[in-house]
Amino acid sequence: MIAGQASRRAFISGVAGYIGSHAALCFLDAGWQVIGIDDLSTGHVGCVPMGVVFHQSGVSDPETAALLAQSPPDVVLHFAAKTSIDESIAAPGSYYETNTGQAARFFEAAARAGVANIVHSSTAAVYGEAGDQPVDEGFRLRPASPYGRSKLAAEWALSDTCRATGMRHVILRYFNVAGADPLCRSGPRGGAQHLIKVVAEAAVGLRDRVRINGTDYATPDGTAIRDYVHVSDLVRAHLSAAEYLLAGGGSVTLNCGCGRGYSVREVIDATLALDLHRFAVTDAARRPGDVARIVANSSRMMDLLNWTPSHDRLETILETSVAWEQAMLNRARAAS
Repeated sequence: MIAGQASRRAFISGVAGYIGSHAALCFLDAGWQVIGIDDLSTGHVGCVPMGVVFHQSGVSDPETAALLAQSPPDVVLHFAAKTSIDESIAAPGSYYETNTGQAARFFEAAARAGVANIVHSSTAAVYGEAGDQPVDEGFRLRPASPYGRSKLAAEWALSDTCRATGMRHVILRYFNVAGADPLCRSGPRGGAQHLIKVVAEAAVGLRDRVRINGTDYATPDGTAIRDYVHVSDLVRAHLSAAEYLLAGGGSVTLNCGCGRGYSVREVIDATLALDLHRFAVTDAARRPGDVARIVANSSRMMDLLNWTPSHDRLETILETSVAWEQAMLNRARAAS
């Protein structure tokens, strides 16, 4: 930051969640002021980094609209959402209410407050079954779950709001986010069921068994293939997106992945190769809403935002995940 220049201000929804807390760290490390909201329905107040001006508030609460209007930030980053495919199939209404309805009201509140720039967290689940080739942003949109459909509808709501008001956006379609802050300042909490978290818990002895959901996919080893992007790389993309908008960049939708797919068996084998806690592996049926393979073509984002992943090796993603789980386990033991 230039001497005498006021630091920029970011307003983060879902700041007590996995990705939101990492984004707060990234922006704080870059010298930004960070205001964060979270209703703590799934987030953990202990995840909110020191230095964040935190308010316990939901994205569509009147308090949130008042906070935005009181002093419009330079950029809003919207992370707050429900993210479980299984849960979305069982309770689709709550996903449309949170991911679409509340998000649309939040976008409108930001626009009314005079916010000029917004970076929105979306998902590769908007594509559905992708086939063998990496998907770019022009790939057809055919989500396979209410989760994916609710996030696609939120994209439409944001695009329409921006067209109507002049607000500009960057929509980032995440592929599979994994890993933890290399300094162990934040990581995934609670009962998350993402594969990398599950195997990291198994590696430190918190699980004795890892289940493979689906072994009959049309992939080389029969298990689903995913593109894993390290959470620290992902949030750095958000910082680049914010800087792009502040430099006058136009509204755009971008994929955020590494362009390399790993199967479930490859992830499990790489975890076992760390030679930590040995765990059993069992096979189970496919889960509804899962697709066989999805890998990103992120060249557009890499060019536009001058972004490349720094932690794209599967081993690095696993090592930071395991280090985080071990740190949490050590803290729990010390507190008992």
